[in-house]
Amino acid sequence: MDAQAKTLNEQLQKQNAHILAMLSEKGRNIFFPKLGILSQSAQAKGKNINASIGEAVEDDGTSMHLPAFDALVNLPVNSIFPYAPSYGKKELRDLWKKFLVSKNPSLKEVLFSTPIATCGVTHGISMAGYMFADPGDAVVLSDLYWENYGLLLENGYGANIRTFELFHQGGFNMESFSRTLSSIQQDKIIVLLNFPNNPAGYTLLASEVDPVVDELHRLANAGKKIVVLIDDAYFGLVYEDNVFKESIFTRLAGLHENILAVKLDGATKEDYVWGFRVGFITYGIKNGSPELYEALENKTAGAIRGNISNISHLTQSLLQAVYSDQGYETAKQKKYAILKNRYSLLKETILKTPYPEYLEPLPFNSGYFMCLKLRRGLNAEKVRLHLLDKYSTGVIVFGDVIRLAFSAVPLAKIPEMVDNLYHACVDLDGK
Repeated sequence: MDAQAKTLNEQLQKQNAHILAMLSEKGRNIFFPKLGILSQSAQAKGKNINASIGEAVEDDGTSMHLPAFDALVNLPVNSIFPYAPSYGKKELRDLWKKFLVSKNPSLKEVLFSTPIATCGVTHGISMAGYMFADPGDAVVLSDLYWENYGLLLENGYGANIRTFELFHQGGFNMESFSRTLSSIQQDKIIVLLNFPNNPAGYTLLASEVDPVVDELHRLANAGKKIVVLIDDAYFGLVYEDNVFKESIFTRLAGLHENILAVKLDGATKEDYVWGFRVGFITYGIKNGSPELYEALENKTAGAIRGNISNISHLTQSLLQAVYSDQGYETAKQKKYAILKNRYSLLKETILKTPYPEYLEPLPFNSGYFMCLKLRRGLNAEKVRLHLLDKYSTGVIVFGDVIRLAFSAVPLAKIPEMVDNLYHACVDLDGK
């Protein structure tokens, strides 16, 4: 083990020994290299002659680039072309931390880490897997889950996904959640919570949050080491008053010294920039200290440097500029209103006669999606193919569940989408 990794581990051991037990073997061995090229380059910065950096520069010291880019991007050259830090741009990281508090007022008195920039939430989940998942570790998540979790955590790190039933009697299935957690014999459990959920489009109701938090607290009191990965990719897109509006990170970040809350979020869906690939990973734990968070941030930045080096400087700078624009919040609310109107119309339409004869909607209240099951024994995949061929309508199928992305359907076409789905069912039922 490198001496720098040992130093970080000693720092964690001193601050909270439980965290060392949560780290994977890779997580224990990783470090951000501060004694090699990066350190020497930092020492050479500002010198009369600097032959240390692996970039090409013009004679005037600015970043070398092709002139055609100047007409395409209205940003300073040094906000576009140089490498960004593996941690992410400090200005953007600090700004995102302020955003977390403004969006989650309960965090005002909570000490949590400064976010580390990732290449979207997908990369954030991968880096969390790097940090915490060893082969055979149990990862608990709902039975309705984004299929990429399997690629990231099972195929990527050899973890063992264990699912609980998301719904029971029209709400969160607390009994199944508790039963699944209790069935795991290992001392460490990784729990992945995704609200709003992809594919279900469901967020915990305000009344459902306490039981989830209490169950995790109970297990932590019993000695379990729990890493809670909180996929907040669709954060803020909630459409009902009784939904829990803040991230569950707010309830877990200071809950117990055996519970490490790992918030995974970013601009992708929150700010409608899917191709920018800028996300963040943020840590919170009871009695967390600046020294503890610094060690976790250094390890995370080391994992990123050893994986993709750093995140796009250009997209980070573009976001930073937009976040400073006076019209940012107003423009964002207009986009939210479009999605909420589509949600409301779909919710109203799908319950109209005669659609319930074939379509059984699962609970949904947020995000981009809703799911439904088919009645009368119809096969979801056959219905999907029939929709493509006869009705020029595309949907996604997960087993016996159909996912509708109302986020991608114009308001005027939502009734047509539901009607097409119904008539496809009628065609295949052979009535």
